[in-house]
Amino acid sequence: MRTAVLIPCYNEAKSIKTVVEDFREHLPDADIYVYDNNSTDGTDDIARRAGAIVRYEKRQGKGNVIRTMFREIEADCYIMADGDNTYPASFAPQLMRYVEKGEADMVIGDRLSSSYFRENKRRFHGFGNRLVRSLVNHIFKARINDIMTGARAFSRDFVKSFAVSSKGFEIETEMTIFALENNFKILEIPIEYKDRDADNPSKLSTYSDGFKVIKTIFRLMRDDKPGVFFGTIGFLTIVVGLALFIPILVEYFNTGEVPKYPTLIVITAFWAIGTISIFSGVILSLVNTRAKQEFERYMNLLYICDDRETGGRESEDKDRKKKETDSRQKGVWLGWNE
Repeated sequence: MRTAVLIPCYNEAKSIKTVVEDFREHLPDADIYVYDNNSTDGTDDIARRAGAIVRYEKRQGKGNVIRTMFREIEADCYIMADGDNTYPASFAPQLMRYVEKGEADMVIGDRLSSSYFRENKRRFHGFGNRLVRSLVNHIFKARINDIMTGARAFSRDFVKSFAVSSKGFEIETEMTIFALENNFKILEIPIEYKDRDADNPSKLSTYSDGFKVIKTIFRLMRDDKPGVFFGTIGFLTIVVGLALFIPILVEYFNTGEVPKYPTLIVITAFWAIGTISIFSGVILSLVNTRAKQEFERYMNLLYICDDRETGGRESEDKDRKKKETDSRQKGVWLGWNE
């Protein structure tokens, strides 16, 4: 089984040598790819000297790097890690085994169950991780503990079917939601985490990147659960209209007059928008259901193109072909299958 280690990097000269050497020690047969994302500190040269295969992605952002990695690299198992040495490479063999055995399409290296809250020095990062976890698990009916970890293992099926739309650090959230919505097998394994060195600070912006992650969650909710998304908007809009209408209705019963015609027009618009939103959600849900059916067909074609079958079926086919070959060599008629 071919294994590829994927390390996206942007100005990680102080840590990339250690990261590459650790992965070479723990996964000696794996191909280690470092994708340099416009680094200016010589990250690419250091990684190359350490034994990595270095490639480049000029479009800035981790999501853009992951998109290119997934398109270009061929393997059976993919290990993803960051180049900042926050995840020890010792986690990789354990995650890889679950993918090799077919027990998972995505194995998540769970930092939050081990040392993350002890090691992490930026308290708003801990709050953000908890917030994102709560939102994703509530909206997508899941029980994932670490949504935004950068340490993961993937099967080929996942990598070659994942259409990346994020450009930056919100890519991990998109991966998790994609796996949940498309019924991929997910496992979480606790791994150790250590904070970045003081002279190698994080490039994450607590507020702007946090906002992007929240925005991504609701964008994916809109795309993957349009009935819930537009239905909720429609219901709330109708409720607001109803709240504005009740005082007018009460005054009409008391005086027999309707004194607030502009408000009544606004209420009518609210109800019209709410009704349209609900029906839009219903229609888009049907479209989304059809898209998921097409995705399943694509996955079936992926198996056919890769010439793969399930274990038992594969061995049966091999035995049958061997018997047919032996029979032909002996001149025996194979019946109508010949």
